[in-house]
Amino acid sequence: MVDPRETKRPGGTDKAGGLTSDLAARIRLARETEKVGQASQGNAARDMSGLSRGLRLGSEFIAAILVGAGIGYLLDLGLKTGPWLFLVFVMVGFAAGVLNVVRSAAEMNRASPPPPGSDLGPGKDEDDDA
Repeated sequence: MVDPRETKRPGGTDKAGGLTSDLAARIRLARETEKVGQASQGNAARDMSGLSRGLRLGSEFIAAILVGAGIGYLLDLGLKTGPWLFLVFVMVGFAAGVLNVVRSAAEMNRASPPPPGSDLGPGKDEDDDA
């Protein structure tokens, strides 16, 4: 049986500094990999295709309406108020869904600036008298 305290690595060197230099190299590699992973996560909103943006916005909108409808339905069952709380919470869910979509679209637009040379309409210094 192998002693768990054995520090000699299979296929490694028997030098005293071999283990620590190997550990330092592995830590350096892990940190570099972590930096690359964080950079790719930051670019995720910029790299989204049109289909993925649309699916994200649509699913956020539908989810907000369904949550509002579910809360209203459960409150109607518990309080025996008929369809009134259901209708009120569907409207609240709709408003929350619109708010979520506007916020998410603004975040996506900030994350991916327009390509250089694109026409964004009149600027502050241009005349609006066209």
